[in-house]
Amino acid sequence: MSYYFNGDEDDAMGMYQRAMLARGARPRRFDEYYRCYPVAMMPGPEREPANHGGKVFMPASALDKLTQLHITYPMLFELTNGAKSKSTHAGVLEFTAEEGRCYLPYWLLNTLLLEPGDLLQIKSTDLPSGNFIKLQAQSPSFLDISDPKAVLENSFRGFSCLTVGDVFTFRYNDTTYEMAVLEVKPAGEKGAISVQETDLNVDFAEPLGYVAPQRASGTSTPRSIGSTMAGKGGMMHTEGSMAQAINYSAIAPSSDTAALGHAKATSHFSGGGHKLVNKKGKATAVTPASTPGKSTPVAQSGSMAIPGMSRTVQNRNGPQPLRLPPNKLFFGYEIKPLRNKEGQAEADAEQKKKHYFEGEGQSLRKKKDGK
Repeated sequence: MSYYFNGDEDDAMGMYQRAMLARGARPRRFDEYYRCYPVAMMPGPEREPANHGGKVFMPASALDKLTQLHITYPMLFELTNGAKSKSTHAGVLEFTAEEGRCYLPYWLLNTLLLEPGDLLQIKSTDLPSGNFIKLQAQSPSFLDISDPKAVLENSFRGFSCLTVGDVFTFRYNDTTYEMAVLEVKPAGEKGAISVQETDLNVDFAEPLGYVAPQRASGTSTPRSIGSTMAGKGGMMHTEGSMAQAINYSAIAPSSDTAALGHAKATSHFSGGGHKLVNKKGKATAVTPASTPGKSTPVAQSGSMAIPGMSRTVQNRNGPQPLRLPPNKLFFGYEIKPLRNKEGQAEADAEQKKKHYFEGEGQSLRKKKDGK
């Protein structure tokens, strides 16, 4: 059986695979076992960015085998912990590890339930390019990032692929954040996607431990509101706690409490009367000197009454002084809305209709005709 290569219909790799299948052999695949360690234990300079990415360090011999297998690029691998039946996917960053060893980011060790020195199986694989991924932050502190989209775009540069169930880490402003992968599209059989050279739509679930803030209604219902005065103005909140605290019912313009109290305090005839001449047959009684009571005004020192001039009494009715503690306001005074032109015209018309001088005149003298 002979095979011919047609450049318009096939390529060299496809012809090679068909030839291997015709001979009863399977296409060769990279499949090796290594002792795994965290990136922090790798000799040489510190590699902090690599510890928060999704790529591993492999030995140089792995590169030689990969070049002979003609695998697709970018190089993607399936990492499997056979002892715990855990698997995920990752890319490769460098081929600088010692022979028989590989170095992984710390979050990958936790995902695979591995300890330093455990045996890890690494196999080459192919993954579809992703178009959607749903993430969930593992702490509400992720909400403090002002622009999470730009931060994640920069972090994804250190990843080749992501798998459902991964809890990867990234660092921003000297803070390490954990992010769980909840969903990917297209999911496929492996539940993993490639995140290189693709347009990826990212959705976020609520972070773990996030509690939505409770919003107050922001509206207060007064205890009593007159239905008629509600739209025209009038007394509002007259029975509220603020009105009771300042005793609004006593200082309101319509209240006469202040006027009555002032009239009682300024009255000149508040005491009882006494006769200078006793009645016949009765002994002379000694009248005690009257003492001013609470309602009797006491003349102030330095004041003098001028004969012929009446004392001016100040009108105490109307709005009284409102004394409130600092930083407090009161808006409970009655509102008298202004009349519009039509209402004013009606009031003037009613005023003109009133007759102040009605009735017939009466004369004391009789008329000359004897009537």
